[in-house]
Amino acid sequence: MGRELLIVLVLMCTAGLMSLAAAARVIRQYERGVVLRFGRLRGQVRGPGFTMIIPIVDRLHKVNMQIVTMPVPAQDGITRDNVTVRVDAVIYFKVVDPVDAIIRVEDYRFAVSQMAQTSLRSILGKSDLDELLSNREKLNQGLELMMDSPAVEWGVTIDRVEIKDVSLPETMKRSMARQAEADRERRARIINADAELQASKKLAEAATVMSDQPAALQLRLLQTVVAVAAEKNSTLVLPFPVELLRFLERATPPQSGTSKAPSAVMPPQPPTADVPALGSSAPNGASHTVPFGQPVSTADRRAA
Repeated sequence: MGRELLIVLVLMCTAGLMSLAAAARVIRQYERGVVLRFGRLRGQVRGPGFTMIIPIVDRLHKVNMQIVTMPVPAQDGITRDNVTVRVDAVIYFKVVDPVDAIIRVEDYRFAVSQMAQTSLRSILGKSDLDELLSNREKLNQGLELMMDSPAVEWGVTIDRVEIKDVSLPETMKRSMARQAEADRERRARIINADAELQASKKLAEAATVMSDQPAALQLRLLQTVVAVAAEKNSTLVLPFPVELLRFLERATPPQSGTSKAPSAVMPPQPPTADVPALGSSAPNGASHTVPFGQPVSTADRRAA
């Protein structure tokens, strides 16, 4: 009898220990517990620490309150200016209401992931390629606002959304490279032209100063010669003033026999015309010739 009573006590203690082990729960500092009794929400949210539930009757759901980092798979889309791009992003969110995260949505992680993908494709269709490449902060803010509205109903708040990478087709990359190269070449030409304009103004001022002081031109010439000779060149080009050549030409006397006197140029003779005889013909039937334009004298008239 005593032995049977001892066995019953041992069994009862074992069952009690097993029930205590099944009912005991430990909630971590970054977690919160939601208890459902027979499928219905029971009491308030359980805080961190040791807590007890009724085995088989109660079910404890632990919700992580930490910030979750979730990568968004790369999405293919077409921008507003009809350019095909492939964009991936990362989203940071956390649970602020454990009850809504358990009651209102089946799996809040999966829901946030799907919402992030659809929102990313939507924001791609509303943006240009230039905005996507140079103005990502604005797109990140728009994407965050687009996701935060439905996520609040699930007890989730979106902390931040970042676009990680934008992949472009190879043809588009080559076109952008050519455009950037042309723009750099245009800026280089403008800078070069501006430098030429400034240099021409300075040269004009220098020419004005040198025209007032001829010795300045000679000094500039000597300075150029010194600069060229400093480079250890075997050939030295020395400009020779044309005025000096003219001076030497005027100072050299002409040699005898080499120069010829200029030939006299006879003035052109006026044309002649035949003047017919007046009254009778000349002897032997010859006509008397008088230069054209000269007055006919009395003797000529008699001879005629």
